[in-house]
Amino acid sequence: MRTQRWNRRKDERAPEILEAALACFAQKGFAATRMDDIAARAGITKGTIYLYFDSKEAVFKALARQSIGARIDALVEQVKASEAPSAELLRLILSTMGQFASTSDRVVLPRVLLSEAGNFPELAEFWRREIIDRGLGLFETVIARGVARGELRDVPPHHAARLCVAPILIMIFWRTVFGKFDVVPYDYDGLIQTHVDTLLRGLAVDGEKQ
Repeated sequence: MRTQRWNRRKDERAPEILEAALACFAQKGFAATRMDDIAARAGITKGTIYLYFDSKEAVFKALARQSIGARIDALVEQVKASEAPSAELLRLILSTMGQFASTSDRVVLPRVLLSEAGNFPELAEFWRREIIDRGLGLFETVIARGVARGELRDVPPHHAARLCVAPILIMIFWRTVFGKFDVVPYDYDGLIQTHVDTLLRGLAVDGEKQ
């Protein structure tokens, strides 16, 4: 019984470390956060962190993969398995990403990265490869398929993909930087719905309604 309790507690350590790291990164930024800070926040010794993560960079990457990366993976699998119309898939992806951006505490990660990317190019490269490129690739796949099927206007998928993502980024930075100054909480759901409707009208084949 004691071994089972110890193993259960061991399994809980990594998530606790990640939660503590997220709070420290949000408060201090990546550069100013030390492993000692993360350990103190998690209520453990610094040595315990190294049983799970070999560096502060590894902690940051794990946070990105476990939250944003995992959601991209799930959406990729949904798209692969679906024969739904392209407009329906775009609505699904944008609604899912919008919900995440408007509610998850993980959205502080891109803000932290952007503010310090110049000093940590390896982290910026990681984010580009594992988050940005895969997210854009998902949109490009759906748009290219929609163009090929005659469901969407013939537009360059790589440009259209960036137009899909832009309002999500605005939402993230508004929420994490400027949202605290809103007199009335901003209607993020309304923003996403307006974006989806406008985007699909722009991508619609002439004369058709998405």
